[in-house]
Amino acid sequence: MWGSDKRKKADIGQFSGKTTIIAQQAQIRGDMRFDGALQIDGRVIGSIEAEEGLVRISEHGYVEGVIKAPHVVINGQVVGDVHALEHLELDAKARISGDLYYRYMEMVMGAQISGQLNYLDDSAQSAQLDAVLQLESENS
Repeated sequence: MWGSDKRKKADIGQFSGKTTIIAQQAQIRGDMRFDGALQIDGRVIGSIEAEEGLVRISEHGYVEGVIKAPHVVINGQVVGDVHALEHLELDAKARISGDLYYRYMEMVMGAQISGQLNYLDDSAQSAQLDAVLQLESENS
């Protein structure tokens, strides 16, 4: 009863065999789509999208583009909007220039946001998912 939490955090360990790591000295240019976990220690210039999974940006990580994933953990710098369809976690060194869309959010003292916070209730979340699916069908 007390220990059961319906909003369990995703952890990179639960995606064993499906984890991609972008090393600190690496730079990727282009859009990324994946299922599983993505750990960014380097730089990504382009959008990141996961239907199922976790995007984690470390203290040294940098992303310039839109991030869309069920679970997002940020402790680095993001220039662009972040769409965390389930859970968004901002650690102390998070620096975000863009709007945040989230269902559940945790923010540690020290994190900085330059943008709007937008709560996704059930209707907003399904509308956003429909919009993403519509874009995918148009691009196919």
